[in-house]
Amino acid sequence: MIARLGGAALVGFTRTLVGARAQWRVAPPDGQCIYFANHTSHLDTVAIWSALTPQQRAQVRPVAARDYWDKPGLRGWLSGRVLRAILIDRNRETPDADPLAPVREALDQGDSLILFPEGTRSNERLPQKFKGGLFRLASEYPYVELVPVYLDTLHRSLPKGALLPLPLPLYCNVNFGAPLARVGDEPRETFLERARAAVEAMA
Repeated sequence: MIARLGGAALVGFTRTLVGARAQWRVAPPDGQCIYFANHTSHLDTVAIWSALTPQQRAQVRPVAARDYWDKPGLRGWLSGRVLRAILIDRNRETPDADPLAPVREALDQGDSLILFPEGTRSNERLPQKFKGGLFRLASEYPYVELVPVYLDTLHRSLPKGALLPLPLPLYCNVNFGAPLARVGDEPRETFLERARAAVEAMA
């Protein structure tokens, strides 16, 4: 109950702060999804999460950086109890560990994901080169819909290096595109560039 109230409060706070209004270019898919997006702000995760419907939020888990979200207090509680985030160790303290293992576990359980294939935030309005994790997951889970997402304006609110949201009059749209089609035997780099371009096309 407390987590549900916390989730409602987080949605209300996020929508008040930046809007986070969902714009679907096509009807939302019914099944399991990987929502992949550009990444410019610490608000990106909660903006996408808040733009989804309550039914979609109940099934989705953000993939997030452990070094940012696994903190004592409110941030850690939100990531663990409200967002049910899958925390990834970017510092690779255990070099032999597969960072995608907990992500696969979530997909095997039927969860959807929020993923940022750039791997870290950038200061650019348009998405930068994608890393290979999205290609691996798309290959291993061909039945999961790959939904591109473009977040506008958030790079101005809580950009890389800022600790607090800037007091700007912003209204962020969360643009959800048509699911990315699979192309048989598509090379890794070709797929990743096509996925990046699908996000950029909604800018």
